[in-house]
Order: sequence, then C-alpha cells, then structure tokens
Amino acid sequence: MKFTAILCVCLVLAGCIGLVAREDARTSPLDKDVAEALPAASLSSGGDGSDRHVDTGVVDSATGCALHYRLYRPATARTEDLVVLGHGFLRSQERMADLAQALADAGIPTVTLDFCNTRFWDGRHFRNGLDMIRVADALDAKQVVYAGFSAGGLAALVAGRNDPRTLGVVALDLVDAGRLGEGMAAGLDRPLIGLVGDPSPCNAENNGLAVFSATDRAAVERVTGAEHCDFESPTDWLCRLVCKRDASVGASPRRDIIAAATDAVASLIAPRSEAKQAGRWAGG
Repeated sequence: MKFTAILCVCLVLAGCIGLVAREDARTSPLDKDVAEALPAASLSSGGDGSDRHVDTGVVDSATGCALHYRLYRPATARTEDLVVLGHGFLRSQERMADLAQALADAGIPTVTLDFCNTRFWDGRHFRNGLDMIRVADALDAKQVVYAGFSAGGLAALVAGRNDPRTLGVVALDLVDAGRLGEGMAAGLDRPLIGLVGDPSPCNAENNGLAVFSATDRAAVERVTGAEHCDFESPTDWLCRLVCKRDASVGASPRRDIIAAATDAVASLIAPRSEAKQAGRWAGG
C-alpha cells in the first residue's frame, strides 16, 4: 500500500504540469530542447537540415472531448504506414515531439495526440487506446504502428490489440495498471517491442516487464542507466525533479533511445525482404 501511494504521488506530480504544458512549452525556456522541438509554423526544419510538414487537427473522442493531434509529414516518405504516438500519464504531445520528428526525418509519417479522457484519479488507459485508433481512423490510415511512453505505451498496446490494421507496438518504459497490459499482450498477435530503463518508482519498478513476458511476440532491450524521463523528449524540470535518482549516471541516453525507437518502428514497417536485414529487431 505504501509503495502504491508513493507511485501515485510520483505519477501525479510528474504529470500535472502536462495540463498546462501547451502554454508552458511555448513561453518558458525550461528546456532548450522544447524550443527546438516545437514547430513554429506548419512547416518546420529538422536539426539535420531536412524539412518536414507539421499539420494540426482535432477529432472528437467517443466521449465527446477533443483529441488535438499533430501530424508530422516527411518531406520524402518511405512508407504510407502511420505511427500513432502516445504521451505519458497527464503529460502532453509536446513531450513526444523529438521522437515524432526523428521518425518523420526517417521518412515515416507520425501523429502525436493529447489524451483528453485522463484524470488525476483515473488514467482511463483503455479509453486512451481507443482514442489512438480514432485518430488513425480520422487520418484514413491503412496500416499502423502504435507507440507510446509510460502510460502512453500501455494505451498503444490497447490500440494495437484492438485494431486489425496494427503492424506492431513499440513501448517506451511501459507502465502497466491493474494488469491491463498483461491481458492486452496475451491477446496480441503482432510484434511488441519494448525499450526499458532502470527500475524506479516512476516506472513502477519495471512492472512493464511482466507485460512483455505475457506474449511470445515480444522483444525487449534494456537501456542501462536510463531514467524514466529519458524516454520522453523534450522532458521538463518537474519530471527530472520527481524521477531523477540520487546517484549520477552521467549523460542522458535520450538520443540513443530515440534512435533505438526509430529503428524499432522501421523494423515493423519494413517489407519482409528488408526486415531480414533490419538489425536488432529483425527477429521481432
């Protein structure tokens, strides 16, 4: 009970700023990556000089609330498959901008969204998963990779389990709730790829590992030394304050995580002939 209470406090504290993050990220220089990641207009430039279009839109959830989304369109697409990318508990889509941009730079269309049904007292992870499907529907996706960070990884797993268009699921330091993830994974007939950090209260001491163990379609890569906040980018001071460990582990592996996540998604969308040469995830 004590651990559960501490975990809830950590998640709420780490996530509460997400309710105002849309304004914060535009006006406060809390993290230099924020200004670099947010598009200034409908066309933004990648750090490597590549251009990508960022379109904004909104679709209603089945509950009636508005799902605001951003679609990152590659300048040169390598696929028509779509990645739907979910943020962590009470966070916002701004926190997944760097990964979305990296995927677009790799030629993969990617959409992020703000979950509108989550409350402090109720994550509504199953509903969030259905909302990810709803955004994919609105964009007329033919095949989809669902991905997400923390509770967003759980929502991505729900979406992947319930959408027949799913090519696979990529989960970043997934946190399960009420064993929902275990049940979804057990019924998943598509590949599940997980990137996992060091155990901490903010990732429920790696309770996501039980999710990956629930299916023989899972491939897991541990990112030694990674803290929970390393899996969102840009992160902010509050997540670092709540989730950072006492011991120094050196530089953040955030860029390595983005590269690994991009490779994981690419392995799921690659044609079968290419998948055999897709490196670490070829067996997924």
